Amino acid sequence: MSEKSFLKRRWKLILNIVTVAALIVLVYAIRHQLASTFDNLAKVNAIALLLIIPIEIWNYHAQAKLYQGLFGLVGNKLSYKFLFKASLELNFINHVFPSGGVSGISYFGARMRSDDITGGKATLVQMMKLILGVVTFEVLLIVGLLFMAIGGRVNDLVILVAGSLSTLMVVASFGFVFIVGSQTRINAFFTGLTKFLNRAIHVVRPKNSETIKTERVQMLFDEFHANYKLIESQYRRLGKPLWYAFVANLTEVLAVYVVFVAFGHWINFGSVVLAYAVANIAGLISVLPGGVGIYEALMTAVLAAAGVSAGLSLPVIVMYRVVNTLIQLPPGYVYYHRTLNAREADKNRE
Repeated sequence: MSEKSFLKRRWKLILNIVTVAALIVLVYAIRHQLASTFDNLAKVNAIALLLIIPIEIWNYHAQAKLYQGLFGLVGNKLSYKFLFKASLELNFINHVFPSGGVSGISYFGARMRSDDITGGKATLVQMMKLILGVVTFEVLLIVGLLFMAIGGRVNDLVILVAGSLSTLMVVASFGFVFIVGSQTRINAFFTGLTKFLNRAIHVVRPKNSETIKTERVQMLFDEFHANYKLIESQYRRLGKPLWYAFVANLTEVLAVYVVFVAFGHWINFGSVVLAYAVANIAGLISVLPGGVGIYEALMTAVLAAAGVSAGLSLPVIVMYRVVNTLIQLPPGYVYYHRTLNAREADKNRE
């Protein structure tokens, strides 16, 4: 066995060990939640709870169609089945390796890479998916506030939280478009970011003066900008991707809502929208897989501000998190490791 082949095998073994270890950490972190959830199973409407399965399937359908539409705009036709599986893999990566979505973006770039799809193009598609998700969630947030206003649940704290979220999402969206819309701005921004990261890494690893190659980053984002302009020139075709981004957001919130229904409570839909938004944004900074702890605490707090008691919301959120994890992670894990094994087999044949 050559040294190169040995190193590849060792790297794969390390990756598998890290993956399994991360899964064990996730299960350990929610062990008490698992126990309380199973204790509560006898108290819920099983038929209503099982609705979470078709809702999640609908969610992944929307994600696959969203990816299919965005790749179509940059000249690539990918199969629905392939993108559905890739969405499950991506969800697994983002849950098991907490990094604010960075792990998922990196994996997606590597997963999609082929003769026709470069890493830069795949990264752009993933970023566009996130931006469309933010834009359509703004619509969902407005609808949610309308529901809360009708139900008399809007107070100063709710307005402050909703306004802050809306401002954050709008600024992030316009900031992204402003930077990537200009060749000069995108080069200046990412070159500056690369130099900053290299200086930070140099403090920890003094022997490495340029860990991230600036020239390579510039080439990557030149291509990123070119593909963005291609999408921008076809903005009229963004209708379907926007719709599927909205459906993906809606089904995420509905998955939480049906668990409240399973517990026998038809609470205000808008309060779930608001709580879901806060928990997911804050969960990005969590150091634990899936944002365990931060997610549950923030959803409970926001729901309490919207008039839903913690005694009701906490068991529901725990149930949702556990059931949702049990539904999504196993197939994501299977597809993820099938991909790793297939790529390893392809490399050995070369």
